[in-house]
Amino acid sequence: MARKYKSYSVKKKGPSALWKRLTNRRFLAFAGGFILLVLVYFLYDMPGTDEVRPLEASPAISILAADGTVIARYGGLKGNIVSVAELPKPVIDAVLAIEDRRFYDHFGLDPIGVIRAMTANLMAGHWVQGASTITQQLAKNLFLTPDKTLRRKVQEALLALQIEYKFEKDDILSAYLNRVYFGSGAYGIDAAARVYFNKNARNLTLWEGAVLAGLLKAPSRFSPAADADRARDRAKVVIRAMEDAGYITKKQMEKELARKSVGGTAGDSGDMNRYFGDWIINQIDSFVSNNDRELKVYTTFNPALQKTAVAKQEAIFSQIKPEEKISQVALVTLAKDGAVLAMIGGKKYNESQFNRAAQALRQPGSVFKPFVFLAALEAGYTPDNFVEDAPIKTGSYRPDNYENKYYGEVSLTQALAYSLNTATIRVLQTVGMARLLDVAQRLGLTQKFKAELATGLGAGESNLLELTNAYAVIANGGHAVWPYAVLKIEDVRGNVLYQHEAVGHTQLFATRDIDALDSMLVQVVAQGTGQAAQLGRGHVAGKTGTTQNYRDAWFIGYTDRLVTGVWMGNDDNTSMVRVSGGRYPARLWREYMQDAIGIAQPKLRGEFIGGRAPEGSEGGGFSSMISRWSSGWDSSSSSSNRPQDAGYNR
Repeated sequence: MARKYKSYSVKKKGPSALWKRLTNRRFLAFAGGFILLVLVYFLYDMPGTDEVRPLEASPAISILAADGTVIARYGGLKGNIVSVAELPKPVIDAVLAIEDRRFYDHFGLDPIGVIRAMTANLMAGHWVQGASTITQQLAKNLFLTPDKTLRRKVQEALLALQIEYKFEKDDILSAYLNRVYFGSGAYGIDAAARVYFNKNARNLTLWEGAVLAGLLKAPSRFSPAADADRARDRAKVVIRAMEDAGYITKKQMEKELARKSVGGTAGDSGDMNRYFGDWIINQIDSFVSNNDRELKVYTTFNPALQKTAVAKQEAIFSQIKPEEKISQVALVTLAKDGAVLAMIGGKKYNESQFNRAAQALRQPGSVFKPFVFLAALEAGYTPDNFVEDAPIKTGSYRPDNYENKYYGEVSLTQALAYSLNTATIRVLQTVGMARLLDVAQRLGLTQKFKAELATGLGAGESNLLELTNAYAVIANGGHAVWPYAVLKIEDVRGNVLYQHEAVGHTQLFATRDIDALDSMLVQVVAQGTGQAAQLGRGHVAGKTGTTQNYRDAWFIGYTDRLVTGVWMGNDDNTSMVRVSGGRYPARLWREYMQDAIGIAQPKLRGEFIGGRAPEGSEGGGFSSMISRWSSGWDSSSSSSNRPQDAGYNR
């Protein structure tokens, strides 16, 4: 019997189940609702292009030297508004080469740039290149917070499209350059040109444009004021990018790459001025309260003296051997009336902002000894009186001389000139601690010193500025001297908020006693431990100081016009290797003061460089837009080293 097979007919395929689900009304409604929610999430608080976010910058404070030059700026500084058409072409080329080469070709977003950045990042295995266009950066700067979220990035992209639709490319680039932050408190390219090169943006060179363009990636990291060498190297990256993009020739590139320094004001010990600037800025509240305005602070600072001090310090440190283990230095120069003229707070500001001239409490060692002898002179001693220099023991305290050398009967002048510890202690035992502590207080030393013999050899603590000021009292004939640096504070409208007034200098010590001490300090330099500080001319007096185990080395001295103190040592209190005050500190003092005594102190003059655009200059159209996009100000906006052991040398 034949088997029967069931026949099947082939039916025509209809819509798939997936398609049916996708075209289902309920699904479409759900998907549409979801998309709407996503759009609401990204767009519900997205600002319009009229809602410019104010700059979050505190009011600018400019610190000016005695000759009117700006030595430091704090807070936000805005220069004059400039357009792309007013800027040199190489400056624009530098910005485009490093930030957005396809700026004039894309529509606000750059898909090609995104692909290029993704490729570079994948090949490197980490983030090495971004893909934000200048328009996107402007959108973020003007309208959004810096939060790194997907929502903010989407809003940034949409705002970039709006900006590109409403404005011309040159307008967008101009707005960007007038708003972007360049470090050191400078907002906009004109402010940056004035801060770093002391000129307006219209006069920038190719190299200067490359330096400024290099700042845009990381303004604080590449700022010439923070690290001139790093800024120079970053500028060379920009120069190579300009050649790669075809903006400059290979010959031009090689010429610019040959530069050894960043140039401009940053090369003139600019970051070293910041020790003085920081010291001043921390005092502003004591002169002006509730400040919400831009300020100009005129000071006693002498740029020529500062430049000389920095150069001499660098020269001395180039001679110091690593095995001598000296890592830090401080220097301060005062006029005889206490005006602070120059200040070095450390070897390199960009490595450490701690001010060793004004903040570090260190043991003064033998630079304290003149105060013992001044107490003796007040008690009736003369420089020619004799005292025994021999081993001494008082209780458990047993001071000794440098290298255990003793000289028997010596005059007070010899005891100070050769910094004899045992002779000094015998003098102190005679005049008494109460008299010494009274002398120290009248000299302006504010730290509390213990009433013990070791204090006479510098066992207490003080800072270089106070000790140097104490010597200024001696140099000033025994009249009261207090260090000061602020001459005048004005707001941006020229209103004087503070004016320094000269005060009478009270006679604190008898002229006879001060003259006697001065003659003794002259002999320290002429024949004693300070011979390395001898100058070829003029009146020179001073004293060396070295603390136990060579932890601190000092020289403080004065001429007819200037008083300068020098300290060397290590922040962690470790010992140097046989470095006494009569060596490098005295040599630095001499090398610096040899030139300093010929430098004139300038009279106060000069006006603030920079500022806002003049009133009435904004107008309408492009200028109005740039002004609006470039403005919007939001006006809201001491440690010491550990004690050392007592016991001192020279």
